[in-house]
Amino acid sequence: MRIPMQIMLVILGCTALAGCSSLPAQGPSASDVMSDAAPTDASGYEGYLVVDLDGRVADVLASRANATLVGRFGDHRPAPDTPIGIGDSVSVTIWEAAAGGLFSTPLSASGSPGSRSAVIPEQVVARDGSITVPYAGRLKVAGLATPVVEKRIVEALNGKAIEPQALVTVSKNISNTVTVTGEITTGARVPLSARGDRILDVIASTGGLRAPVHETFVSLSRGGRTATVPVQALLDRPAENIYVRPGDTLTLVRDPQTFTAFGATGRNAVVPFDARGITLEEAVAKSGGLLDYQSDPSAVFLLRTESAELARRLDPNRPIPVGRQVVDVVYRVDLRNTNSFFLARRVMVQNKDILYVANAPSTSIQKVLSVVQQAATPAVLAKTLTQ
Repeated sequence: MRIPMQIMLVILGCTALAGCSSLPAQGPSASDVMSDAAPTDASGYEGYLVVDLDGRVADVLASRANATLVGRFGDHRPAPDTPIGIGDSVSVTIWEAAAGGLFSTPLSASGSPGSRSAVIPEQVVARDGSITVPYAGRLKVAGLATPVVEKRIVEALNGKAIEPQALVTVSKNISNTVTVTGEITTGARVPLSARGDRILDVIASTGGLRAPVHETFVSLSRGGRTATVPVQALLDRPAENIYVRPGDTLTLVRDPQTFTAFGATGRNAVVPFDARGITLEEAVAKSGGLLDYQSDPSAVFLLRTESAELARRLDPNRPIPVGRQVVDVVYRVDLRNTNSFFLARRVMVQNKDILYVANAPSTSIQKVLSVVQQAATPAVLAKTLTQ
């Protein structure tokens, strides 16, 4: 049967659409992703870098320096004797060997031995780091352990009191504390015990977390340095649960981690994952996998922004302008290659990454045939009715 001229024109027009961007699509094709990449000329560098995921690239990504508390600060148990600090409240008790001394009462008429000790009222360590002890004067105590202060008091009273002995007690510990704030039940300045306290000990003493553990990060600030890790890392890797020190600040932050899945996946959505992270192969599974009749397994892309230093390691030949701090990178994964599944297991997905799966080239042909069928059916029906 001869095909009517009208149908031939429809077929020719729709065939032309197969290579045209006017066809409906969920995103760029694999060829579009490659052609839109950054130019090789460093001038006007505004595009992105495309990198094929192979063993070398997986090694570069695995060597990324992730922040660790033990690596940043070490894990050192505090000294057994906690020094007294400015603002602490201390009390002093002094004993003498016999009655009738500076700090003891004389024998009474009834023969009572009398008191041989005296308690000096609690006092706050002044800004100059000193306290006052009667007959001993102003004594510097800040930065000293209590046994050292006791010895200095005794030395200052020798020759004045009768074989004096002293006991110094820190009644209110202000300097030996850690500040805890953020997503916890009660923010507080937590005093540290003499045995030493770890991060989870301090968090527990404030009543625990308000946010889910898998969405919470802990930042430790010490001496002008700060490191942040997931709280879950402290549970999974006990070495991360390091000892805190006086003056530390712990900040608990809730930061849900997500990546976005687009294209020929079973689930186009913002997908949450635990703060400790997931691998690329887990991310593909969480996004519903690849659509059997639509996806191109050789065109799985992971999009993120990397540091310029890491981008240079990924592609040493790619010119990057001096002063540029970050580079947009597209990692291409060919899941037709079985080895790519093992490589994907070594790549960690980061917060706000984009996972995109392009359509297979045959999808455009299927769309054209669908358009041809829809356009040709009325023409064939009309021809049949006229015969």
